[in-house]
Amino acid sequence: MEKKVGVYICKDCGIGEALNIEQLESVAKEYHPAVCKVHDFLCSQEGVQVIKDDIQNEGINTIVIAACSMRVNTDVFSFDPQKYVTERVNLREHVVWCQPPNDENTQRMAEDYLRLGIVRAQKAEPPTPKTGDLEKTILVVGGGVAGLSAALEAARAGYKAVIVEKAEELGGRIKKMKKVLPSKPPYQEPQTPDIDEKIKAVEENPNITVYTNSQVVSIEGEPGMFDVTICKNDAVTIKEIDINEEVKSGGPARFPLPECSSPETVRVGAVVFTIGWKPYDATKLEEPFGYGKFKNVITNWELEEMVSNGGVKRPSDGSTPKSVVFIQCAGQRDENHLPYCSSVCCLTSLKQAKYIREANPDAGAFIIYKDMRTPGLYENFYKSMQDDEGVFLIKGEIQSIEENADGSIQIKVENKLLNTIDVINADMVVLATGMVTNMVPEGREPKELTRDQEYIGEIVSKQTEDGVVEELVPYPIALNLKYRQGPEMPYLKYGFPDSHFICFPYETRRTGIYAAGAARHPMDAAQAAMDGAGAALKAIQCIERTSEGYAVHPRSWDQTFPVFRLESCTQCRRCTVECPFGVLDEDEKATPQEHPYRCRRCGTCMGACPQRIINFSDYSIDMISSMLQEMQVPDESELFPYIVAFICENDAYPAFDMAGLNRLQLPPNFRLIRLRCLGGMNLVWVSDVLSKGADGVILIGCKFGEDYQCHFIKVSQMANERLGKVQETLSRLMLEAERVKMVQLAINEYDQLPQILSEFAEQVKEIGANPYKGF
Repeated sequence: MEKKVGVYICKDCGIGEALNIEQLESVAKEYHPAVCKVHDFLCSQEGVQVIKDDIQNEGINTIVIAACSMRVNTDVFSFDPQKYVTERVNLREHVVWCQPPNDENTQRMAEDYLRLGIVRAQKAEPPTPKTGDLEKTILVVGGGVAGLSAALEAARAGYKAVIVEKAEELGGRIKKMKKVLPSKPPYQEPQTPDIDEKIKAVEENPNITVYTNSQVVSIEGEPGMFDVTICKNDAVTIKEIDINEEVKSGGPARFPLPECSSPETVRVGAVVFTIGWKPYDATKLEEPFGYGKFKNVITNWELEEMVSNGGVKRPSDGSTPKSVVFIQCAGQRDENHLPYCSSVCCLTSLKQAKYIREANPDAGAFIIYKDMRTPGLYENFYKSMQDDEGVFLIKGEIQSIEENADGSIQIKVENKLLNTIDVINADMVVLATGMVTNMVPEGREPKELTRDQEYIGEIVSKQTEDGVVEELVPYPIALNLKYRQGPEMPYLKYGFPDSHFICFPYETRRTGIYAAGAARHPMDAAQAAMDGAGAALKAIQCIERTSEGYAVHPRSWDQTFPVFRLESCTQCRRCTVECPFGVLDEDEKATPQEHPYRCRRCGTCMGACPQRIINFSDYSIDMISSMLQEMQVPDESELFPYIVAFICENDAYPAFDMAGLNRLQLPPNFRLIRLRCLGGMNLVWVSDVLSKGADGVILIGCKFGEDYQCHFIKVSQMANERLGKVQETLSRLMLEAERVKMVQLAINEYDQLPQILSEFAEQVKEIGANPYKGF
């Protein structure tokens, strides 16, 4: 569009007292805006009206607001993004609140930010949303309690749902339970599951279609346009191959998806993934717990099935046991088996102790635990069981388990509270084995599934132009996605689907696919039901926002899409490989194939592309490069070192805001360039910065690694890996590697910024001035 720029400078909140406003006006007028105005209180009704009047009377369509942070007053400075470009220049938090007033360097910083903001606005265009009448049916994969709840909530909200359940009947594992944990006041008694009522409600709902004894054999497409192939189990065939031999003979590095002799295809808008859980394989617990070795040692799930099918019976002789020992964390919180806690086992053992007491009021139930975990209102249930005179709770460690001649079990326990060795003779032992997500295929150990691999599969050796490389080939498990990056969702750890667990718990790394229930993490029936409902609501939100051209979490206001100039593509595959959300597929020539509704708008593809052919209407390689070229790098005698900081807008930018709010004094020699995420960092910008004469570059992004906080899940980590290649750029410029650094910063670590910046400034100062300064 023809640009008509309006620049509006606010004097409130100390800006007018700390800066030379007339000089700022002069800087703005260098760019020949149609309008440049100063206002005492720009976020007031009168101030906003000034901008609206200029839009109406002067035709202003590009608005530069030099005032407070872009994270505040968003409702005040709200102009139709499809008609107007609005750029916020942060003079308050990032300048006057963290720098001394009326100082030469403070003024220089403010002028730099105003220049950068105007150029950014000049290079931006309003988005052209991709809108459409999309399919709004929701596919639910798995018909347990989470899946049933998801389908019912979707139907109640007016949406159609399709349930695909692999078993012959709906209900999942809850269908096989006699009781579930209390979910109603006073939370003291286990309850009869309402699973039959849920099943009936699903079967009678005209908006819900059910496929039992069936499975999904393929999903292709994107949110609003997923084409799902469903097949009866007996019509499915799976081709068994030796993947290494397949690759050696020139075949593709992927396992074949299941094939179906009589498929049925449905189109859906979003997917809720609720395939449930399975008990940890207790055959691995022969030592030290005696499972499989002693007849009367069973698992908690086996006891649950036993009670549902006729009562508590000792396996060796069918008698009702008079004493039962429950061993908590059997194979859990154990690096040799399940390294994690399954969270509901303590409550399950309390519930099952009640089974024992009800089957025989004279029986004793002994629960040997490491830590008793009964969160929230479940504490009431725990207290009620503590009051049962036949239930004995022992904090201890198992020393040995032996079988007596009569089939009873002798358990020797180190009592941690009494500091004694207790010996218990029990008719039966129940092992509290943990919960494993059904994302983990048979024969694979959760402990082996580290975050480094991301997908469950096999490592193959593949011949490439660069020699033999190893590549992970993912297994098809339940979704069978026809995605370039593989048939299933990436996992975080131990097989559970990857998500931003704190901010967006239902989200996975496949847009429009939401995980719920024990497939997502261990949980009880009540939690699973709520989880399924929550995932259904997120699926609905995804469909509705997508149909309007908006992104889903975390940039839920964003209507831009990446634009690819494919005529210049070299098929390097960096964009298709590095995208954390599997947005891009490839054709037979490895040219990217777009699926825009899968996109989260993080800009990782833009940062990955060495040809610089991927851009957004309001965020581009040229935009940032132009901003960098516009910087007024001062002489070494005026301000040294001069450093450019590329910062993530999700954690780092608000951390700088908080530093300003707390009036922390920051070094004056840093200039902040905000990015959607550090994953969008293109290495050409490092070259631009240093060629311009800046003395150093620092990247400040979200935490990554074990407890990552990146809003785009792993993109901050990708930026760090990409930065490892910057040495080539620095060598070409004959500059030191120490001039470039990346820092991880959580949003609440704003108080560390003075030290972080000062230390890097000292590091650059020791290296010396950039020899390109002044050229």
